[in-house]
Amino acid sequence: MFTSRGDAHKLYLKLKDTYERNQSLDELRELTEIEEIQSFYNSLRSSTLEKIYYRVLKEKNGMGIIPVFVSAGPWLLFLFSKKLQEFLFANGSVLFFVFITIYLLILTISVILHFREKAWAEVHAKIIKDILTYRPSKSNPSS
Repeated sequence: MFTSRGDAHKLYLKLKDTYERNQSLDELRELTEIEEIQSFYNSLRSSTLEKIYYRVLKEKNGMGIIPVFVSAGPWLLFLFSKKLQEFLFANGSVLFFVFITIYLLILTISVILHFREKAWAEVHAKIIKDILTYRPSKSNPSS
């Protein structure tokens, strides 16, 4: 089931395949995981849930620094350090290619992790917001 259309389309294909095999969609790991998150957040008081929501927003909005740091750090070292340049080019360009390979690997991994974490933060924020929206008003002492 290879597709370059993204995770939402991959999920759709998995759901469709499961449905066509007459299997329960509710047992898919992707859906049970969301159900577990919803169930946990539903068990919390609204005041606690609001604090968690704010923390999730902070995490979601604070994640942008990771790719900037990872992408800017090595270039600053490379551009402003004459010693580093001398070291990387001392024995031809072998060390330079090693440096660039390691740098690109770290950059790729960090960007993938960044967007994955940001997506999960968005899921948690949306679940919490939906729970808070559909709960009885704050004037209800049980919430």
